[in-house]
Amino acid sequence: MNSPAQAHAQVKIHALYRYPVKGLSPERLEAAAPGRFETILNDRAYALENGPSGFDPRAPAWQPKVKFLCGMKNARLASLDTRFTDADEMFTIRRGGETLLRENLASETGRAAVERFFEAFMEEEKRGAIRLLRVPGHAFTDQAKKAVSLINLATVRELEAMIGKPVHPLRFRGNIFFDGLAAWSENDLVGRTIRIGTATATVFKTTNRCAATEVNPETAMRDIPIPQILRERRDSVVLGIYAEIETSGRFAEGDTIEILR
Repeated sequence: MNSPAQAHAQVKIHALYRYPVKGLSPERLEAAAPGRFETILNDRAYALENGPSGFDPRAPAWQPKVKFLCGMKNARLASLDTRFTDADEMFTIRRGGETLLRENLASETGRAAVERFFEAFMEEEKRGAIRLLRVPGHAFTDQAKKAVSLINLATVRELEAMIGKPVHPLRFRGNIFFDGLAAWSENDLVGRTIRIGTATATVFKTTNRCAATEVNPETAMRDIPIPQILRERRDSVVLGIYAEIETSGRFAEGDTIEILR
């Protein structure tokens, strides 16, 4: 990270994504402007509770992802193509080009229709009633802090070389996919401050990978044991980093990521 080549590297955002409903489809964004200590707008704003989780909407607190429908446990979710629109809170589910559901999540009837859909779709994997959860201001993130997750595409390419087959970057469900740093060198950013577009953020941890990354986002099949491969080849299951927004700002595809200190 401190070599002259790295110091002058052009680290740029390749793609931005959010995941409005935990465990469901990524949505590509042109730009984002998260507030201080916030996620990207409507990232993990909803979750599908798989049986009683203990989540209390009156006192929302972080819960582990296994309490909800998620890729780690429910690979078949990846066979659905879902979309959410901020302006009218419309939620659409498609599969194989066919629209299966289109409902307004702002309405009680719309939310109930979504719950009925997943009660049927997840019949063999549900642990109890499935409830669609949302509390304004709360995010159903995989770790307790509201943050953005970053994936170094050079690291993904090196993983592909290790495995000898393509690895879709969206297996890692990041918010910011970037290029311009050497593979794995993002791990050295923990504790450092970065500028992402006009926002600043502090990198506070690396990301441990679970069985969700085994699922091919294009086929919904578990086809590469990524955590096992990482553990065998790297003696670690880390791939990616989390950063907490310190100064709100805007960033977009093509913007630069700078290491400030």
